[in-house]
This record gives sequence, structure tokens and C-alpha cells, in this order.
Amino acid sequence: MIRRLQPGEMDELIEIWLASTIQAHPFISENYWHESESIVRNVYIPQSATWVYLHQGKVVGFISVLDSLFIGALFVSEPFIGKGMGQALMEHVKALYPSLSLEVYQKNHRAVHFYHHQGFRIEESAWQNETHHPTWIMSWQAEQML
Repeated sequence: MIRRLQPGEMDELIEIWLASTIQAHPFISENYWHESESIVRNVYIPQSATWVYLHQGKVVGFISVLDSLFIGALFVSEPFIGKGMGQALMEHVKALYPSLSLEVYQKNHRAVHFYHHQGFRIEESAWQNETHHPTWIMSWQAEQML
């Protein structure tokens, strides 16, 4: 089941984000993610529209969209990766917004492949100054009805 993030679920969300982001980015110091937790918790998530995926009443994944166009986060708990939850979250926001973009580390091959599979295309290469790693800016556009 997918629904909007509710008050009181931020700790679960941050726990998923931290574990998933450390696992997905072994090329970035774990300390960087711990130092980023406060801004994710207090700025990015509150400024985003966030939906959670519930499995047996527990949050196991989430997606956050900033400014109705930028996917700032899509994370699924490790035991649930590859079970369709990330795809379901992506389909949920694609049904709500006509176009979306995101930034993903080039070395995060699993995520780049996933986003390609979801219809996202690389638009440009970028550089993450804080982590000193290259990223891809990817975008998706709903098909126009004739």
C-alpha cells in the first residue's frame, strides 16, 4: 500500500534512507551520510511531497518529490529491493506528475539501470561538489495523448 508520509514516521524514513544510501554509495564516506541526516530530516523531507510504501503496516520504502518535478529520494529497505516496491512508488508519482527529473551518482549502476528501466533518460552529466563524484541528471516525460 502506498500513502502519504504521516507525522511520526520520520524516524522510520530516516532509518531506511541512511541504511540504503550507505549501501548504495560505497564510494562515498559513510560519515558524509551521517552528517547529512539533519538536513534530510529537517529540510529536504519536510519540503517534499513524500509517499511511503507499507508492507504489513511497516514503512519499507519511500519516494520524495520536490517542487512537483524533482525526485529527491527513492529508497527501499534492503530486504525488499527487487520486489517491485521501488517500481510501484515510481509509478505512483509518474501518475501524478507529467514530467520528472532526478540526479543519480554515475557509480550507482543499479539505480541508473533502474531509472532507465522506468523510462528516464540521461540529459546531462553533473558534478557533486560535496562528495567529489560525477552524477547524471535524468528526466522522464509522460507520453502526450493525441
